[in-house]
Formats: sequence, structure tokens, C-alpha cells
Amino acid sequence: MAIINIYCYVVFIILSITVQIESQICEKTAQYGQCSTNNACGCFHMLGANDGVGICGFLWPTCSRLVPCNSSDNSCLQSNTICVQHLQCDDRPLCYPVTMMNENICPPMINKMNLKWKLDFSIVAGGNGYGNDLNQVSLVRGICIDDDKQTMYITQYNSDRIVGWKFGEESGEIVAGGNGQGNDLDQLHNPSDVTVDKKNDLLIICDQGNERVVQWSRQNQIDPRIIIAEIQCNGVTIDNNGDIYVSEGKTHSVVRLKQGEAEVTTVAGGNGYGYEPNQLNNPAYIFVDELYSIYVSDHEYGRVTKWMKNAKEGIIVAKEQIPDGNIPPSFYSPGMAVDHFGNVYVSELDNNQIVHWSEGSEDGHIVINGGNYERPPYLFAGPAAISLDREGNLYVVDNFFHRIVKFDVDVN
Repeated sequence: MAIINIYCYVVFIILSITVQIESQICEKTAQYGQCSTNNACGCFHMLGANDGVGICGFLWPTCSRLVPCNSSDNSCLQSNTICVQHLQCDDRPLCYPVTMMNENICPPMINKMNLKWKLDFSIVAGGNGYGNDLNQVSLVRGICIDDDKQTMYITQYNSDRIVGWKFGEESGEIVAGGNGQGNDLDQLHNPSDVTVDKKNDLLIICDQGNERVVQWSRQNQIDPRIIIAEIQCNGVTIDNNGDIYVSEGKTHSVVRLKQGEAEVTTVAGGNGYGYEPNQLNNPAYIFVDELYSIYVSDHEYGRVTKWMKNAKEGIIVAKEQIPDGNIPPSFYSPGMAVDHFGNVYVSELDNNQIVHWSEGSEDGHIVINGGNYERPPYLFAGPAAISLDREGNLYVVDNFFHRIVKFDVDVN
């Protein structure tokens, strides 16, 4: 994310005063998309800019204090302001105070060129052996990090439950399921993934064994509801609009359920099982970025594909590389995380490592090696799901040791 200096000029007859504010340019970012480690900041698109270019600023100024830009040239007569789009306040472009775009208010995201992690990891959940106690995690299929609530939501496949585990705690609490395996509304059957609908304070869960997607309130855990039925759900995520995306095994597709609609729409794949650009192979983990591009990890084909908004074909952004070009099972069902710069991180199960693929790169590079299976000790063994928090810290599901480990981002 680029850093720019905004100069604003005020002229009083013969006196010229220059005010310099250090602000961030946000590129390829949706309007109001995240651009700072401060969740109260977002991207304001600038007039005439392309490809989602804007300025990172505080999201909640008082609308009545914002003055429309000059209609003839989109300029601002007020000192220390810049013309941006802010449709939540007005359909017209508005003059926004640059003092609310300062880095002191909106600290930048971690620089993508320097993103690396310290290897002295910490155990943030489990590590107490295999079992169903609340201080244990076993056979975790998916995790979701909620920075605002300082909580990890952990999908425990064999225990038929979702556990919420607050940062720094020694045990979690059941937040969905945990009432035995079954198909009643208060039960789950082999849940495979979970995401958070923050606007409505809901958990959205892939209830894979029951072939449905369900929602549970985070407030009282009552009245769970089926929102998509008869779907072989593997992974689930949600976009900035609150639309829900589900990876589906039977049709080898990703489908979307838009807010207020009852039927899903295919947005990736759906053209049978295969390796062609318009096909998926039992897709697993999925991610949707701020421009509504969909990232999909194929369950068996050793690749992650990116589907731009409304695209009919995907682009390979990460893949297993071997000399003869075949796709081996060592990349089988990779865990996947994507940062705000379009960098893709995958967990390679058999190779016991985390690999980084930068946007547009033909080659990935190892960022964390978990260790040789034949020669302990290990950082982890058999990495599964992975996730990033707002600060860029990396969380890895280590199912061999029945724990989740955290690698702090190295800012040096």
C-alpha cells in the first residue's frame, strides 16, 4: 500500500500556507474496504481514479459536516480537504478532511514485501492431547478469526461442534452444536467450516454431514436456522455485502446466496469435475476479497484458482510444482489464506510447510517449514486450515499434535 503526502493550500491575499498530511493510497480495494490495521478505517475512492484507487481514512465522520465538491471540476475550496466518494453520506462527491486520513488514525497494513513470521510460535488452542474436553482441539477442519471479538471459531469435525476460543484463554466454549451427532436444528454432523456474519452477529456453518448450511446466533445460540439445504458444503465465507459463498462437492462449484434471496447462484466452476480453467475438483477452502474475486483451493488437484468478479474461468494463482507437470497428492486439500495485497498462502500437508505465492508469480516460496517428518522436533506436523488476523499473524491448525499454533508477524 503506497504512502503519499497530501498538500493542501490556503491562500489569504498574499499569504500561502501549506499543510502536509501523510496518508495511504489504497489500490485495488473496494469502497470502504479494509486498508488499515484500524478496523474503523476504510478506502474512500477518489474521483477519476481507476481500479479501486482511493485514500485510506476514518469511516465515520459526521455527514452533516462534509461539504459537496465543486460540481464543475470536483475541487474543494475548504482547506485541508480532498474530494472523495462517500455514498453513505451523499450521492455527490464530498470534501473529506485529510486530517482524518492521517497514519496516526489509520496505521498502514503490513508491507507485503516484508511479510514474514517469527518461528518461536505460541500454542493458542489445544495442545492437551486428543479428546473432546474444552481445553482440547481434535480434527479441526476450519478456523475463523474475529479480531473485533478477539476470538477464534474452531470447527471440530468429529466432535460435531463449533468452539469459540478467546485469545489468551486456556479453554474454549461451545457456541454451536455439541448436542450429539444428528440432524435436529440444535445438532451438527461433521461440520467442515465456519465464518462470521458480523453485521447480524451470526455464525454461518457448513454442516457437511447433514448437507446444509446453517446459521447460529452468537448472542444466545437459540433458533438455529437452515439457510441452504441439500448442498454438500465443504467451505463457507462471506463478503463485504453479507453475501454468503459456499464450495460444493457434488457439483464441483462455488455458489453464492445473496442477501434477501432464497436461491443460490453458481459463481465459479459448475462445469463438471476436471482441471480445465472453467472447472473445479471438489473445492474446499474459499476466500472472497474486497473486489469480489473468489479464491478456491481444489481438494485434489493441487492448486488454488482465482475467479474475478463475473468471470467464467479461473486463473491459477498457486500450484504444486514437480518436473513432469503432474499434480501429486502432496498438495491435497490445501489450507489457504489470502492477505489484502492478493498474496496467497497455502499449507502443504505432506510437505509439512507453508508456501507463499505473490500475485502474478509463477513460483511459490516456503515461508515456514514445519520440519522433516522423519527428524523431530517439529514446528507443526500435517498443517491443515490456516488463517491470518488483521495484524498479519498466521494461525496454523496442527492436527497431528491436536493444537492451533500462532506465528507472530515479524515487522523488523
